[in-house]
Amino acid sequence: MIYVFLADGFEEIEALTPVDLLRRSGKTVQTVGVSGKIIMGSHKIPVQADIEASEIVLGKDLEMIVLPGGMPGTLNLEKSEIVQTAIDFCAERKIWIGAICAAPSILGHKDLLKNQEAIAYPGFETQLTGAVISEHSVIRSDYFITAQGAGAAVAFGLKLVEVLTNAEKANALSDAICYPEH
Repeated sequence: MIYVFLADGFEEIEALTPVDLLRRSGKTVQTVGVSGKIIMGSHKIPVQADIEASEIVLGKDLEMIVLPGGMPGTLNLEKSEIVQTAIDFCAERKIWIGAICAAPSILGHKDLLKNQEAIAYPGFETQLTGAVISEHSVIRSDYFITAQGAGAAVAFGLKLVEVLTNAEKANALSDAICYPEH
């Protein structure tokens, strides 16, 4: 199971592109509405989440959580007790955590990125406490995958697919969607 958390003000591209690519790869993904079933994106696009935050199950079937960026979506994610609990659960068990745009700052505030290579939206790098700031728009370090912003959403989604399946599947998916840079 993969949970993609959606909070009011989330960046639509950063959330839905990884959901699409992970589902195309055959992974089970549920979008999780932090404040209800209908979540309003940062560009006023309402999205119906698969489940509400109170319905998540943190257990042995959890493969990854994904934190999309956007404002005030990132702030709303960080305020969520359920999101914080899910991050802690994954960090303690070394379960994959993906975060894009401003969302890596949540991990930085929790001191989870110390000595990890990471990236965030320009201007948020100072909030990646203890991280080695990457020159790449998407970077995997230990069990964290971080990405710079909406322009990196496809590469971010493909990296999530790669770590959960394999490079061959990610490359085949990249070819299937005619993505020129993977």
